[in-house]
Amino acid sequence: MGTDRWRGVPARVRLVVSAAVLVFAYGGVVHVLQLLVPGLRPQLALPGWLAVYFASLTLWDPLAALLLAARRPAGLALGCAVLVTDAAANGYANYVLDSAGGVTPGRIGQAVITALALALVALTPWLARWFVRCAGHRPPGPDR
Repeated sequence: MGTDRWRGVPARVRLVVSAAVLVFAYGGVVHVLQLLVPGLRPQLALPGWLAVYFASLTLWDPLAALLLAARRPAGLALGCAVLVTDAAANGYANYVLDSAGGVTPGRIGQAVITALALALVALTPWLARWFVRCAGHRPPGPDR
């Protein structure tokens, strides 16, 4: 993110986007490991549609990270969509499918994903003005 593409963008924006890129990169690694390492797979029997959705995050998480790092508005949209749907899918898995009571590791993870989703959705209007819509375009005005 230190290329010309990010020249003139305030440090606060770079910091938030960098954090989001790291979150999506981490998510991509986690979902790949869950597919490849039997001990890391969800302990619940997931419906087919939910298993397919979680497997698809091996594509969507890294794509969101790349688009955000490339300063593309589609990265913000995809990032919000991924986090909101991931929070909902994890909520379904952890509160509907999981009969365990109380706090579980899955429910803690779902809470974290929900917080990340809310944060990115809330920050997207502020971030969007700093994202490139076409080659060479820079948004005017100071950081607010």
